[in-house]
Amino acid sequence: MKKIIEVNESTLDNMLGEIVTFFCANYIYTGKLMEVNSTYLMLSDASIVYETGAFDNKQWQDAQKLPCDWCVMINAVESFGILK
Repeated sequence: MKKIIEVNESTLDNMLGEIVTFFCANYIYTGKLMEVNSTYLMLSDASIVYETGAFDNKQWQDAQKLPCDWCVMINAVESFGILK
């Protein structure tokens, strides 16, 4: 039997400081999750992933570094996780 446990912090809050990958409506973004609020997620050392390659590879096939901290809109995120 599964047990449901309530917590006050969201899953994203628990990932602060981790390298997180966000699959969004049009693109994939990855970077260190620095801030979470009701509108956006802020990533530092962020990249946009144009081609993933095999998911068990240690590096993306084609990921381009973004020039500064980057915000991703919460409403564009389809899924997320720590892949690497």
